[in-house]
Amino acid sequence: MSRDLRNIAIIAHVDHGKTTLVDQLFRQSGTFRENQRVEERAMDSGDLEKERGITILAKCTSVEWEHDGTNTRINIVDTPGHADFGAEVERILSMVDGVILLVDAAEGPMPQTKFVTGKALALGLKPIVVVNKIDRSDARPDEVLDECFELFLSLDANDEQLDFPSLWASGRDGYASADKDARSGDLDPLFKLIVDHVPAPGLDPDSPFSFLATLLDRDNFMGRVLTGRIQSGTVRVNDPIHAIDVDGKVVEVGRATKLMSFDGLDRVPVETAQAGDIIALAGLEKATVSNTVAEPSVKTPIPAQPIDPPTLAMRFSVNDSPLAGREGSKVTSRLIRDRLLREAETNVAIRVTEAEDKDSFEVAGRGELQLGVLIETMRREGFELGISRPRVLFREEDGKRLEPYETVVIDVDDEHSGTVVEKMQRRKAELTEMRPSGSGKTRITFSAPSRGLIGYHGEFLSDTRGTGIMNRLFEKYGPYKGAVGGRQNGVLLSNSSGEATAYALFALEERGELFIGAGEKIYEGIIIGENAKPEDLEVNPLKSKQLTNFRSTGKDDAIRLTPPRAMTLEQAIAYIDDDEMVEVTPQTIRLRKAILDPNERKKAKRKGG
Repeated sequence: MSRDLRNIAIIAHVDHGKTTLVDQLFRQSGTFRENQRVEERAMDSGDLEKERGITILAKCTSVEWEHDGTNTRINIVDTPGHADFGAEVERILSMVDGVILLVDAAEGPMPQTKFVTGKALALGLKPIVVVNKIDRSDARPDEVLDECFELFLSLDANDEQLDFPSLWASGRDGYASADKDARSGDLDPLFKLIVDHVPAPGLDPDSPFSFLATLLDRDNFMGRVLTGRIQSGTVRVNDPIHAIDVDGKVVEVGRATKLMSFDGLDRVPVETAQAGDIIALAGLEKATVSNTVAEPSVKTPIPAQPIDPPTLAMRFSVNDSPLAGREGSKVTSRLIRDRLLREAETNVAIRVTEAEDKDSFEVAGRGELQLGVLIETMRREGFELGISRPRVLFREEDGKRLEPYETVVIDVDDEHSGTVVEKMQRRKAELTEMRPSGSGKTRITFSAPSRGLIGYHGEFLSDTRGTGIMNRLFEKYGPYKGAVGGRQNGVLLSNSSGEATAYALFALEERGELFIGAGEKIYEGIIIGENAKPEDLEVNPLKSKQLTNFRSTGKDDAIRLTPPRAMTLEQAIAYIDDDEMVEVTPQTIRLRKAILDPNERKKAKRKGG
């Protein structure tokens, strides 16, 4: 028995408009009232998601669509589009029966689209292609549709998947059409295509209850909440359940204390749910993603997608600078530990290991963006932290040292392609493809060790004058590539503590580029700028003008300093060297040496060779 139910995922590259399209699906299905005030991009609910314009966490929602007297419930999953959050995407696809591939009418399918689409096709899902932003002045719809076909072909799609339906759309203006010249209308053609093309779940509601946990979060009132699709049977509130891992071992036994279904953006309590439904379930304290939750008679786990390994690690430590505790309210190792373990509990792509000194923790994840988002979130919650330079996680196999590689696809103006190729090859990347992509642009593909890409993005934007687009994707573990050249310049270090003076900074400008301005609080060992030469240089930024009986005729009264170079959190993390760290507080980002005392620093350097 199948009901009128459809489960779909929307997959697309960053900024191709999927979250905006989901907003319009809400509006046109009546999920939002006509007069309801709703924020733009309602699915991106976190502050960081709104600021960065990216989806970080996968979210489930549902709409009801009425047509020809039939009411169809459509469960929609909005998935992350950035490679660092790929772990979310892989698990999501096991919950759905079809996918909408949303592609920008100008940019076409991008690397992340390839990654997610490959996973969807391998699961046998039939895609619907929606070419979005059809009203862009630089749209090239026919070419983009051809590129989608070529993409499916390269991913070994079967004949049924290659015979995909397509629509032209503008998510922002809320219309979709089979006519690429249409510039108005509504999303009814998309609703109809979903109902006609995506199969109903077709799962057995009469077998014993089983459910694969694909998302995990924590609620202050309900505790651990697992989200996923019921694979078989029916579950009611308070039914006995148990969780088993991928090997069939029982993780824990409990009861389904709360069941929730999705209604628009809200989770609503329900008394019962059956095969095919996407639900959130509370009542278990240890069960996690990829565990099978089922009635106690079920002993065989549902096959689960493996999660890609973390490739990058950073050390999060207690802030031990002389200015510690002045801006943040959460500064102890106990608070940092509890927060990181809470994050690891709900984010399976992150791994936390406590160091022997108990004051620092190694946090491993899938990339700089993912860990940067965690640091920024903690910073806004009032934490003060010391963050080390990222390091890649190596593997040993048959006595050989292996390191993670990434596929890097770069779109640049033709004039910058030479510089990019040269810089990437310096970072041990291998050029695998280079072709013109139209409008005076070149698309270059590399296979590069993750190690060589740390800190490159800012330099890349400078080299391409902000016009280049870089996309990265985990590829494999491969042979160690040897040493990669680091930062060429040394740093300017303060040799005193206090407030920086304009007089001293003006004299230091000829030494290199400054990172601080006059009046800023500094301490011994803090990095105040970049030295023009390769070595580190200790300087005094506190020196003030000597007063004499004779005053000069005002030439030093109005010192004009060059504006200091301000760094974002990601830029600071990418900039530091192995013996340096970033001090992160709710209000300030400072760069400093890991060992502040110059004598101790010299001893450590001698010891390290």
